[in-house]
Amino acid sequence: MNIIDNLNGIKTTIPAEVTLIAVSKTHPAEALMEAYSTGQRIFGENKVQELCAKQLSLPKDIEWHFIGHLQTNKVKFIAPFISLIHSVDSLKLLSEINKEGIKNNRVISCLLEFYIASEESKFGLDLTEAEAIMKDPRFKTLENIRIAGVMGMASYTNDETIIQHEFKQLVSYFNQLKSKYFSTFDDFKEISMGMSGDYQLAIKEGSTMVRIGSSIFGNREYK
Repeated sequence: MNIIDNLNGIKTTIPAEVTLIAVSKTHPAEALMEAYSTGQRIFGENKVQELCAKQLSLPKDIEWHFIGHLQTNKVKFIAPFISLIHSVDSLKLLSEINKEGIKNNRVISCLLEFYIASEESKFGLDLTEAEAIMKDPRFKTLENIRIAGVMGMASYTNDETIIQHEFKQLVSYFNQLKSKYFSTFDDFKEISMGMSGDYQLAIKEGSTMVRIGSSIFGNREYK
């Protein structure tokens, strides 16, 4: 598995306006440095402890994205450096991120995670829940978070019709939130959808960020 060749090949399939997040979870720092050597600077992790260890040991110009489920008691560990949190699914979590943003004198960018897949999942909002957050008076007091867009994961299936429908649904949610709540906010612009198996379809449907792991680094390395 040649990480450099994989990454360079994938980059030829991604338009310049789409952000590639190299999902490096479970892979060692040496693998990230191979990707780094090609010019890749944006990496995605889903475990706080692993992310913090890598952030300490790897170059400081790396832009770290957190893509896993985030517990409120873990926010403080990544708040000093995280570039984007993809997986915000509650006002409680937003409030905690805001609190840590204040402590670190930072405005922390977040995406609202939506549940779009047909499989059972514990995490992600529906449109009603997202709008409830937007309308909550407490939300308007959160000055150290920035809602930058939406994120979703399609069903794990070979049926492209299902995946396409789910991507269209996420784009619809983005458009509805944009028009109702963020029409004057230029920062609300990201649609994070698409992974190794479906990223090209996601791009066709309007993704601005793709999260690609196994196609770059190979299968996950579990200890």
